[in-house]
Amino acid sequence: MEYVVGVVLGLAVPLFARAVGFDRDRSFYTVVLVVTASYYDLFAIMGGSSHALLSELLATGAFVALSVLGFKRNLWLVVVGLLAHGLFDLVHSWLIEDPGVPRWWPMFCFMFDLAAAAYLARRLRQASGVAAEPGARITAALPRQRAPSLLPPS
Repeated sequence: MEYVVGVVLGLAVPLFARAVGFDRDRSFYTVVLVVTASYYDLFAIMGGSSHALLSELLATGAFVALSVLGFKRNLWLVVVGLLAHGLFDLVHSWLIEDPGVPRWWPMFCFMFDLAAAAYLARRLRQASGVAAEPGARITAALPRQRAPSLLPPS
């Protein structure tokens, strides 16, 4: 069941974001990567393991760094980050002993990451008009449209 729910939510989140305009800014997908990575930190706190928390924070830091690079340079790095986090989900229990991680979480998160990465990759290809060919330099980014501000002009 966690596989199906992971895929469904991994597609529903960006589809909803696009429908309401959350993804108009480059930061949306980068924040998705940061939040996704930080769940393991929460599980370490819930499990009461300081050692696990330190290990999880190191891993989260790597994904946050990739997210920042993706935001500043190229959103394809966020696709790489989501795929890398999916792989991390597969090997997590071998790398970090975290008693707070629910048994079903790694496979749910793996499927979420793959679905979200696939969706973002498709959007980036559409925005660039460039096929993702091996060795091609793709510098496409989602359009930099901004949602209308709710604040009065200053």
